[in-house]
Amino acid sequence: MKKNKTTCALTVLLFVCLVSLEAAWDSKRLTTNAGISSSPKIALKDKYIYVAWADDSPGNEEVCFRRSTDKGSTWQSMQRLTNNAGKSKNPDIAASGANVFLVWSDDTPGNMEIFFQKSGDHGSTWRAAQRLTFTSSSSAFPRVAVSGANVYLVWLDDAAPGNQEIYFRKSIDNGATWQTTKRLTNTAADSWDPAIAVSSTNIYVVWHDETPGNEEIYLRRSTDEGSTWKTAQRLTNNTGRSVYPEIGVYGANLYVVWSDATPGNDEIFLRRSIDGGSTWLASQQLTNNIDTSWAPAITINFGTNIYVVWHNWVSGSWDIYLRCSSDSGSTWQPQQRITTNSGDSENPAITNNTLYTYIVYDDDTPGNKEIFLKYAD
Repeated sequence: MKKNKTTCALTVLLFVCLVSLEAAWDSKRLTTNAGISSSPKIALKDKYIYVAWADDSPGNEEVCFRRSTDKGSTWQSMQRLTNNAGKSKNPDIAASGANVFLVWSDDTPGNMEIFFQKSGDHGSTWRAAQRLTFTSSSSAFPRVAVSGANVYLVWLDDAAPGNQEIYFRKSIDNGATWQTTKRLTNTAADSWDPAIAVSSTNIYVVWHDETPGNEEIYLRRSTDEGSTWKTAQRLTNNTGRSVYPEIGVYGANLYVVWSDATPGNDEIFLRRSIDGGSTWLASQQLTNNIDTSWAPAITINFGTNIYVVWHNWVSGSWDIYLRCSSDSGSTWQPQQRITTNSGDSENPAITNNTLYTYIVYDDDTPGNKEIFLKYAD
């Protein structure tokens, strides 16, 4: 009897993944602006979906936000969350309960600094922004993750003489107050493009680093909510550049994806750990395309279903592609082309729940970059 129940459960999981791949993708255009709307990020909590992006329609770059309260069926009006003299860019977003957390970089102070803003009512209203960095250097490319009342932030900063390094800061009270900044890297060359994921008390930060002589992927982890950090691990050792990592986590299972030029052109690779990052299985090449595969993003559903999305150069323009595994990354279904537009579809971000997979991206098919959503059950 137990065997039959297990077999049934596995069949359901496989079915969910297959439906997402085989179903037709519905589309929604989330912006109709005069300027460039770009680099969207997405977060999901229950029936609420939140999308943030950078938009220069006001005359300089500002952070804008839109939400759905019914799993994406309808969308409320766009909110402009920043109104600054300088450029507000590179937003990232996370959600927990009724709380929505937004971070971005802003040069209004005279140099790029990291700012934070919170909504406590599912994005209906927003509290005043907080400035989280105070340096004479450039603090940029923030990423945020949340677990309960703990909010975790990483970014890159060139405060160290001569190169970029990765920094970390956390709040244990939903962003009301913030603890002291910690420096996570101290290398001879630049550390770039951090990404962060959290599972319970475990925090994982990945980035690419030029110290070996070409860009390689590194990971650092904490098992005590960021109080202490284990030694950095080098996840790639390739002849080509390995850049722009993203990370997904489910329990003790970690998945790191990145773009890698080792095959001769940039392809998407993945490496996974099944023991919380203590050891790592061999890298897998997820794409084998004629042209560049770039800017991967990842999400996990039902524990075993892994979705990787990226943009790919095809016949003179960029389009969005997806690949899915229903067995925790052991095997992968064929890649699926999500967009077939005349313009460039780029910078995808992805999330999902038990019903839908959601992909946001920017697309200049209308004549300027706008934010679009694709979703399928």
